[in-house]
Amino acid sequence: MSDVTEEQLERLPLDAWHRAQGGRMVPFAGYEMPVQYEGIMAEHQWTRESAGLFDVSHMGQLVFSGEGADGELEKLLPGDVKALKAGRMRYSLLLSESGGILDDLMVTRLPEGHPFGEAGADDLYMVVNGAVKFDDIGTLREHVADDITINHMEDRALLALQGPKAVDALARLIPGVADLVFMRAGAFDWQGVSLWISRSGYTGEDGFEISIPGEAVALLADALIEQPEVKPIGLGARDSLRLEAGLPLYGHDLDPETTPVAADLGFALSKRRREEGGFAGAERILAERESGAIQKRVGLIIDGRQPVREGADVLDAEGSMVGRVTSGGFAPSVGKPIAMAYVPTAMAEPGTQITVSQRGKVHHATVTAMPFIPHRYVRAGA
Repeated sequence: MSDVTEEQLERLPLDAWHRAQGGRMVPFAGYEMPVQYEGIMAEHQWTRESAGLFDVSHMGQLVFSGEGADGELEKLLPGDVKALKAGRMRYSLLLSESGGILDDLMVTRLPEGHPFGEAGADDLYMVVNGAVKFDDIGTLREHVADDITINHMEDRALLALQGPKAVDALARLIPGVADLVFMRAGAFDWQGVSLWISRSGYTGEDGFEISIPGEAVALLADALIEQPEVKPIGLGARDSLRLEAGLPLYGHDLDPETTPVAADLGFALSKRRREEGGFAGAERILAERESGAIQKRVGLIIDGRQPVREGADVLDAEGSMVGRVTSGGFAPSVGKPIAMAYVPTAMAEPGTQITVSQRGKVHHATVTAMPFIPHRYVRAGA
C-alpha cells in the first residue's frame, strides 16, 4: 500500500460512489481506493462465479499520435507493435537501458474514428500502472521522437468487469460487446457517451475493461450493479484473483532490477523483435534468453494453512537465503496458501521442494506451474 498521507491522496471519479456502496477506503498508488465492500473472500468467489466490477481509474490511459508512433514505442517495448492491426492489443513491457522492467502495460492499435479526440491512422492506446504512470510518461517523452504526441487522458475513468457472467451483464447495456474476443477492443456508444471497450482484464476470468469519460462513470457503474450478476469488488479480491491467475503485480513481482526472462515473461518478446533486437536492454535480455537467467519467477503451493507474504526468504538446503517471495496469500479458489517467488533457476522446476522462512518460522513449499487455476478467456476461434 502507499505511504503517502491522506492529505496528499488523489480521489477517483467514483470516490463518493464507492463510499455510498460501503467501500472501505485505503491508500493505494497515490489514491484513496476501496479495499473491500462485503469481504475479500466473498468478493473473490463472486467474481469467479458471476461478475465483479472493479474501479481501475488510477491507471494511466495514454494515446500516442503521429506518423511512426509504433516504431518509436518499439525503442522501449520488446513487442511487435508495428504488426498490431486496428482493435488488436498486446501485453508488453517498458524496459530500461539495462533490460530491467520499468512497467508492464497493454498497448492497442486504435482504429480511425476512435473516441479519444482527433483520430489519426497511426494512433496507439496504452494503459500503464497507476503507481508509476508519471515516471512512465517521463521515460516515454525522453525517448520517443518529439513529433509524437503523448496525450495523458486524466479526464477518463477505467472500469473492469470480470467474471464468467460479465458478458451477459454488459451485453444487456451495450449490444455488440459479445462479438469481441480476448485481446480485441472497439468503440461503443452508451446513452450518447463514447466508450472504448476491450475484452481483457487481470483476474484470469473472461471480462472487459471500459474507458469512459469521468463525468459519466457513476451512471455506468450504477447501471452495471443494477444487473443481477454484478457486485462491486475491491483491491483485496483483485489481488487474490490475479495471484491465482499467476499474473505479476508491478512493484511487487516486477521491478527495474528484474528482466523479462527472470520474470518468466518471455512471451512478451515478439519473434521479429528477438531476431532484430533494437529495443532497450536487448543485448542483455537476448543473451539471458539463450543462456538462462540466474533466477526465475515461480509459483509456490505452501504446506499447511498459514500463508507466506511478500518479503519471506527462500532458503537452500544449508539454510542460506537464495530467493524471495514477492506475493503471497490464501487462495480461495485453490483452497490453499499460494505465493510467487524468485528462486535460483536450478530450483525452478515444478515439483521441487523448497523451504521458506517468514519471521523466523519455516514453511515447506512446492514449486508449481502457473497459473494456479486455468484462465478462462474467450479466445478467437474457441
